Amino acid sequence: MKKKEKAHRIGQILDEYFPHPTIPLAHKDPYTLLIAVLLSAQCTDLRVNQITPLLFAKASTPQQMILLKPEEIQEIIRPCGLSTAKSKAIWQLSHDLIERHKGKVPRDIDELEKLPGVGHKTASVVMAQAFQEPAFPVDTHIHRCAHRWGLSSGKTVKKTEEDLKKLFPKNEWIKRHLQIIYFARTYCPARGHLAEKCPICRLFPNSNSLFSEALN
Repeated sequence: MKKKEKAHRIGQILDEYFPHPTIPLAHKDPYTLLIAVLLSAQCTDLRVNQITPLLFAKASTPQQMILLKPEEIQEIIRPCGLSTAKSKAIWQLSHDLIERHKGKVPRDIDELEKLPGVGHKTASVVMAQAFQEPAFPVDTHIHRCAHRWGLSSGKTVKKTEEDLKKLFPKNEWIKRHLQIIYFARTYCPARGHLAEKCPICRLFPNSNSLFSEALN
């Protein structure tokens, strides 16, 4: 089976299991989404959703955020981990949004990636979820599954992203990104994974599986 045919079948399975995926991070606008995604680095979505209401109660706009000291932000977000770096990034990107973008989150991935603490994946999530612009953010879950399912042998998330964008139609990217994350967490986890019990892995055993285990 060719990779595109495999991707099409996998897409059908994902549609069966997670037909209407929604982003798990609570937010109300592009700015609060940007902050939530930044906080989610090396932190669970559940923990982020517990912390962001506390932070946004004090500051939910760039103008409000820069009135706080980075130390005040850090105290609130400490449970999310990496709080020193994240608090400085949140304060500085809020300042930069005011100075460079009139307080608005730019609808441009290159401009997003120029903001402190915002890498390609974070920028891609914001483009996809805040602005509905086609993007395929690749995290460790997607990277793992792309290998297990034989859709990519790329050693970096960048290469995996390139491969997946070629295999799935552009109008499916946003949905597939979320579906694979939900599927990976539920049926194709990093640890304790049993291929014969995974609805996709049991259909597509492949030579990438051993390599994918080494990534975990």
